[in-house]
Amino acid sequence: MIQLTQSEIALMRKAGALTRDALNYAETLIKPNISTLYIDNMVKKFIIDSGGIPSFLGYEGFPASICTSVNEMVVHGIPSKDVILKEGDIISIDVGVIYKGYNGDAARTFPVGKISPEKSKLIQVTRECFFEGIKHLQVGERLGKLSNAIQVHAEKNGYSVVRELVGHGIGKKMHMSPNVPNYGKETDGPIVIENTCLAIEPMINLGKRDVAMLEDGWGIVTRDHKPSAHYENTVLITKNGVEILTL
Repeated sequence: MIQLTQSEIALMRKAGALTRDALNYAETLIKPNISTLYIDNMVKKFIIDSGGIPSFLGYEGFPASICTSVNEMVVHGIPSKDVILKEGDIISIDVGVIYKGYNGDAARTFPVGKISPEKSKLIQVTRECFFEGIKHLQVGERLGKLSNAIQVHAEKNGYSVVRELVGHGIGKKMHMSPNVPNYGKETDGPIVIENTCLAIEPMINLGKRDVAMLEDGWGIVTRDHKPSAHYENTVLITKNGVEILTL
């Protein structure tokens, strides 16, 4: 974990606010019969016009500004003119923004029109997993307390937790140490210190936890093809508690 100065924290707050605004804007675009590439193009323009830089674009070769993951795709879906949203789908949108060298990162799973009750509950519980987790994110405690709380909440609702993908530290780089798993023992992980930022991102499956990578080298899907949901925020840990920078 890397401690940030107060001036760095101010920049992280701005990066977080831009990320939040871009994600909220993306939500307004979601409806049946539009392509995921359309959403990507519009959000890219929004980020740039707002004074930010889309951090995903070109990151390790990623070809777009946001990730658009539909239904059984867990994360890292590449926007495409050929992926057309339809009534009843769910779509996870992951957005990253750089502001003056500092990163914000957040994701949400949204309904496309009217969705089934089971998909709606999956989205809700995934969101709840995040908030259950951060109740246990405290200076001086093990990071594993957050990870364990996320896993417990998901599994008591009958869902499974993706293990191959985890949250991460964030700051001058989008991905920094430590890893932030969404599962594990309360005694796992480093001791939490103040004035650090983490991207916490439960990825929860309706079916089994097993996932596979698509041939494009990016998209991660559930092996049983059941839906998955994603909820992520960048948070700042202070001695007084947790500040959510992307909400």
